[in-house]
Amino acid sequence: MSRRFIRLGAVPVWSASFPPLELRPAPRTGRHHRLVLLLEGEALITSGRRQVPLHAGDFYYDDGSRPHEIRTGPIRAVGTAVPEALLPLPRGVADRVTGHRVPGGDCAGPPLARFLTQVTRNTGVYRPADGPRLGAVLGSLVAALLAHTTEPDAAPPARTPLTARITAYIQQHLGERELTPHRIAATHGISLSYLHRLFEDESETVAAFIRRRRLERARFDLADPAQAGTPVHTISARWGFARATDFARAFRAAYGLAPGDFRRRSYGPYGPYGPYGSCGRIAT
Repeated sequence: MSRRFIRLGAVPVWSASFPPLELRPAPRTGRHHRLVLLLEGEALITSGRRQVPLHAGDFYYDDGSRPHEIRTGPIRAVGTAVPEALLPLPRGVADRVTGHRVPGGDCAGPPLARFLTQVTRNTGVYRPADGPRLGAVLGSLVAALLAHTTEPDAAPPARTPLTARITAYIQQHLGERELTPHRIAATHGISLSYLHRLFEDESETVAAFIRRRRLERARFDLADPAQAGTPVHTISARWGFARATDFARAFRAAYGLAPGDFRRRSYGPYGPYGPYGSCGRIAT
């Protein structure tokens, strides 16, 4: 068996080749989102009465909480275990995919597959601060794959050119506290009621869209080791939150923990730069 291991902040990534094997991993405490991509060979995973056959190119996802059995021939695989704090998904979305095969050829599958294989292959090019940043990117890619798997097949309605201009305007002005639906409507020469009608085809209101995008930007900054010395309240103000308490409340509602706790977990147990001052230690 050969194995390579790298830690991206709090997110481990591994690649390995195995001979034929039979495993019964013990259930784990603590919520981690475990994703494996089978690169070569075949495998069968049994959990209760469910049997999941895997072929090369397939992902398999579970949260480590359920007992299961793994049987394989000779295989080569790559995988990761993303902590709950670094998976930007609404609660309950990942639960619908637990214990399932996820086809690797759909939408977010190919970018995630390339990331996992390249990050374990080209470790010498990374700088000390890259690990936690790449860990946050990996969490977003895993979230995109799981979200795509649970969403209905019907395509969302296409945005009108005006809606596209408005969303671009919002992205450009997220850090301004004065960015409100009234200002957006006035800037684009439309009424407030018409602005709300434009967003009826979206999955959220104008205000909710602004809040979500601000939280996503703040979340990325909190996971950035280059900004480890920047106070949480400074980051929240940077992205348009007038009061730190409002930011903390919204952040906890969206991600399930306080901003400071998220920052510490995103770095992992060894701080912003890991135990070795780089992306992690490689074991071959």
